[in-house]
Amino acid sequence: MSEYVLNTPEDVAAMLDRIGAGSIDQLFANIPAHLRFQRMLNIPPALTEIELTQHMQVLANKNQSSTDAVCFLGGGAYDHFIPTVVDVIASRSENYTAYTPYQAEASQGTLQVIYEYQTLMAQLTGMDVANASLYEGGSAVSEAVLMALGITGRTGEVLIAESVHPEYRQILVTYVRNLKCTVRTLPTPEGYLNPDDVAEAVNDSTVAVIAQSPNFFGHLEEMKTIGEAARKVGAIFIDVFDPVSLGLLATPADHGADIAVGEGQGLGIPFGFGGPYLGILTCRNEYVRKIPGRLVGETTDRNGQRCWVLTLQTREQHIRREKATSNICTNQGLFALRAAVHLTALGPVGLKETAELCVRKAHYAAEQLCKVPGVAMKFDRPFFKEFTLSLPRNVNNLLVQLREQGYHAGLPTGRWYPDHADGLTVAVTEKRTKQEIDGLAGAVKYRLSGVRDTVLS
Repeated sequence: MSEYVLNTPEDVAAMLDRIGAGSIDQLFANIPAHLRFQRMLNIPPALTEIELTQHMQVLANKNQSSTDAVCFLGGGAYDHFIPTVVDVIASRSENYTAYTPYQAEASQGTLQVIYEYQTLMAQLTGMDVANASLYEGGSAVSEAVLMALGITGRTGEVLIAESVHPEYRQILVTYVRNLKCTVRTLPTPEGYLNPDDVAEAVNDSTVAVIAQSPNFFGHLEEMKTIGEAARKVGAIFIDVFDPVSLGLLATPADHGADIAVGEGQGLGIPFGFGGPYLGILTCRNEYVRKIPGRLVGETTDRNGQRCWVLTLQTREQHIRREKATSNICTNQGLFALRAAVHLTALGPVGLKETAELCVRKAHYAAEQLCKVPGVAMKFDRPFFKEFTLSLPRNVNNLLVQLREQGYHAGLPTGRWYPDHADGLTVAVTEKRTKQEIDGLAGAVKYRLSGVRDTVLS
């Protein structure tokens, strides 16, 4: 593409002449000198192809893969099983693109995929409408807040539970920093949001209330009661969900959510060193005009044949900027496709079985780990596939030792919550076996007590 081709000196001279600038320095003269880039780049000499290939391999070897150890990591990215059919269909040349469908009606295959994805998301969450996806879970939360601002017309507080993913909260603060609203975090010292605290905090100027279930600690929130407290004052209730959990747990629609968002990585998307992932956003039908991105709809062509179109296009590339709901400029088409294929391959029964396996294996793992002297549950709350432990020694050092024994044992809670520096959040998916869970418990016991034991009975 032309925008990636370097300009020649002749090109630069011609452009400068056209705009009436004598040099590049003159072009940027309005920028104070101390703000201009002055540092020389420390770029080594050019390498041959062989040398460059070897150098890149050395760099690649520094990466740690989730497959080189048994994975109990979570916090928004999970080691779920991905059926082979997902890779096969997503790798077909007509599908292998994540780019925006410009001249959309000529891209019937892409539009049909998005339409199927939207349908599946609406069915999964019980909500009326789903958009054609966002970047990831964090941006989905922030876009939901922008929707809430437009829906309510309020400029007061956005209330978000401390148990919502800390990085989602950081993204939200960045999103609204220059808007006429404030973000207030509601404390969750016991690992969940107390609905009484929500009822006390809301008022007639509250824009939205945001809660996540299962939350960052893995525990279930009292979502329905939280939603009732939000709606009582006319605030928007934003439900942050785990799509896999909906195979077993109540849906955002059951909770009375106005807007439901989530991270879709668990639906057929590999880790990928942190991304790209898939942001899910669904809402009530009455809020469809405030939804970010675009919606694909079904219609018929002039010959009466079924076809698909971009029914609603509310991003600033399509309409006037002051009318746009957001600047979301991609639909993560490839990952929406993967999620659609994944859900289709599992079906309702398969999704329920996956969720049940996660619950059973996670609870078994918690029981085994809590048999280790000094290890206990951090919070006494129901959980789905993640749980947070309290450990008797430095968590980070223990994780390094467990990694040497072949286990990605979990996330150190203290990284985000200094008051819970002794916490370790462990995620257990349907892929984990009894042998792997027993092995982790034995490794933890050995590292904490020096007693080697592979199975704790």
